[in-house]
Amino acid sequence: MLELVIDQRRRDLGGFEVGRVLPFAQRHMVGPFIFLDHIGPVDFPPGIPRTVDVRPHPHIGLSTVTYLFDGQIMHRDSVGMEQAIHPGEVNWMTAGRGITHSERFEKARASGDFVHGIQSWVALPREQEECAPEFAHFGHEQLPVIEAGGVWGRLIAGRAFGLQALRTQSPLFYVHLTLEAQAQVELPSEYPECAAYVVSGVVDVAGETFRAGQLLVFKAYSKPVVRAIEAATLMGLGGEPVGERFIEWNFVSSSRERIEQAKADWRAGRMKLPDFDHDEFIPLP
Repeated sequence: MLELVIDQRRRDLGGFEVGRVLPFAQRHMVGPFIFLDHIGPVDFPPGIPRTVDVRPHPHIGLSTVTYLFDGQIMHRDSVGMEQAIHPGEVNWMTAGRGITHSERFEKARASGDFVHGIQSWVALPREQEECAPEFAHFGHEQLPVIEAGGVWGRLIAGRAFGLQALRTQSPLFYVHLTLEAQAQVELPSEYPECAAYVVSGVVDVAGETFRAGQLLVFKAYSKPVVRAIEAATLMGLGGEPVGERFIEWNFVSSSRERIEQAKADWRAGRMKLPDFDHDEFIPLP
């Protein structure tokens, strides 16, 4: 049933830590998911410096998907959007041929905040890599909920469990699941690639025990069943592969040359900064 287990690698982003899960040396993608970061959890005191914020930076060839369990992050981008995200909500930003955005912890700076979430990147199909950039925000009331036998879930995107959430550029599913102790869930088996990330708790898969910070990648169409040994939170994800992708810094593309062009454009200042956050930016590493 299990093909691979990936342990998160902690990364300091200059004031807070994330658990980097994808890409991984032995497994770059699961379906179209090419990047997965576990944000925090981090308890910010009031008055944190602006250096903790993620300053304006660019993307191409992907959609960023931000989902929070706790806290608030303020998003601003170059298509003119300014949108705070709260627990249970989704910020879905499609970069296409190019977008820039910032992510700032303004609530934390004003009054302190406990921030905990997941950010993933979904690689766009080859024919949509150069689509027009756009941003969409979805409240929790817009996302379908699953409840049965000690399992609660919110379908974030795609199709799973007989439900349809946000329409996506390629076939996929992305779901937030919480399991009571001894409850179990069978993940969707209609996709060739499927994984579950353990956000918290302890789970069992086919007699093996796994803990928070581990991504469980399953064999194709294996009908994976995850049982909670103790109360657990999972992110289920997967879908149809979109083909090989290259990733460098914040850029994803099926073409190395296109990434080099994006790097040159950012270095030369040819990518527009966010409308409401254009006084600073992250230089090309």
